Amino acid sequence: MYDATGIKSYFQFQNVDWHSIWSATGETIWMTIVAGIFVIILGIILGLLLFETRDSPNFLVKLINWLVSILVNVFRSIPFIILIVLLLPMTKDIIGTIIGPKAAIPSLVISAAPFYARIVESNLRDVSTGVIEAAESMGASKLEIIGKVLLPESKPALISGATVTLISLISYSAMAGAIGAGGLGNLAYQDGFQSNNNTVTLVATIVIVLIVFVVQLSGDWWSKLVDHREK
Repeated sequence: MYDATGIKSYFQFQNVDWHSIWSATGETIWMTIVAGIFVIILGIILGLLLFETRDSPNFLVKLINWLVSILVNVFRSIPFIILIVLLLPMTKDIIGTIIGPKAAIPSLVISAAPFYARIVESNLRDVSTGVIEAAESMGASKLEIIGKVLLPESKPALISGATVTLISLISYSAMAGAIGAGGLGNLAYQDGFQSNNNTVTLVATIVIVLIVFVVQLSGDWWSKLVDHREK
């Protein structure tokens, strides 16, 4: 076991480049926000598509549901570190580089959007069929039902699901850093692990944990704020 002196000698905080820490933190937050916006938009679209095409007697609609479901399941099943390597050629074509925070965005979106899509589909299934039928009986169109019934009724659950997805994105961005995507993961791996500087790894880990706490608390607060159901 380490005493206070031993811990102090093991973690040399004077060797930490705090400018690099703040810069890497900014990159991690930027990757999470940008990827999160695309993930939420794409996830809602895919989730609505899966929900609206389920149990349809129409063959073409069933085929669409089947194809989308397969794509969602496949990309949701591939481990992120493998997916980011598989997508390197596509990333090079789209972004123009395979290094840096921008290069991580396509992989982050493609890995997390299917996960959120399943959350969206599950939450839409929980919306009361009575509410949907009441809207249909009043002559509401499909788009009106989606915009005024399905999404508003499931909003608290969608926000909670988005919170979980954003936290997963933070974890994914750290893994992406191991192959040069920047952020705290890259800092912890290159300046920490490869340079045998345990203090940098510790500080990067603490910052990631703090970011996760902020995202979770913010998501919980927002979900409760928009939840107007009777307690």
